Amino acid sequence: MQTVFFFRKANAPWHHSIEELFETIINALPVSVTPVRYIMKRNSTGLWNRMINTIDAAFHQGDVNHITGDVHYIALFLRKHKTILTIHDLRILTSGGRLKKAVIRFFWFTMPARRVRYISVISEFIKAELMALTAIPASKIRVVYDCIAPEIVPVPREFNAVEPVILQIGTTPNKNLHRVIPALEGMNITLVIIGKLSAEQETLLSNHHIRHRNYYNLPYAEVLDHYRNADLILFASTYEGFGLPILEANAIGRPVIAGNNTALPEVAGDGALLVDAESIDSIRSAVMRIISEPELRSGLIARGFENVKRFHPRTIGEQFATLYEEILSEKR
Repeated sequence: MQTVFFFRKANAPWHHSIEELFETIINALPVSVTPVRYIMKRNSTGLWNRMINTIDAAFHQGDVNHITGDVHYIALFLRKHKTILTIHDLRILTSGGRLKKAVIRFFWFTMPARRVRYISVISEFIKAELMALTAIPASKIRVVYDCIAPEIVPVPREFNAVEPVILQIGTTPNKNLHRVIPALEGMNITLVIIGKLSAEQETLLSNHHIRHRNYYNLPYAEVLDHYRNADLILFASTYEGFGLPILEANAIGRPVIAGNNTALPEVAGDGALLVDAESIDSIRSAVMRIISEPELRSGLIARGFENVKRFHPRTIGEQFATLYEEILSEKR
């Protein structure tokens, strides 16, 4: 079966997460699926560009169409009963004025939902959120998790309990640096932060005397190097539709701390130490426990290796292939 994967036109060097994810999935699909990658000709900006993309997509359909994300609106002219749309998160519906939210809800969610056979989401949390914010029925939504990149393999490292390196992924408000930083005050650690720091965050680090290093706009291979060189991964986020850093830490073999909210417990399973992300004391206590308790560290690492098996590319590829076959059988 020929499946056409529709991708946005992504120009910025950091704007390729969806593409990298689906490239991994495509490479793991069973031989029954013949993938075709189609990249939109125009950036997803302005009415004219979006109309061009929508019309163009209509002339490049396959046995099954898969809108991989972002360009939800191209569903308008695709054949309904042979199209699947993947929705990655709904943060776009949580900001802006009432009119803006109404327009986005219609063109990115309500209208596309009417024009596709199935919607896939990356977690049960996103499914519940999607149903709460829109009128999309549960019967139309399937949960297919993101997968872990195949190049991530275990890299043993002796834990440095004297001066551990703690890796913090992300600097946007939901990544919770304004609580993580005071939680680490007074500890003999080095905090490595991936993501561009704001002036306010730099000031906070200075005021709390946190020894740190900062990197941003890195190639993925360099990000993985920072995982390998870390003793502990800290991901006490307040909102995540999935939580890939948990799995990256699991796969490499590092203990990980994660927030006990949104999709994070669903993804972490038993492979992370969960904390109240809104409590500085909870974050601080978890870090101190991992530094001081070798058995806790080794147990988290062992359970992390088991947890990450659920997200192997072949597992996710087979789930999508089953969904494509279902679409084809219904069409017949």
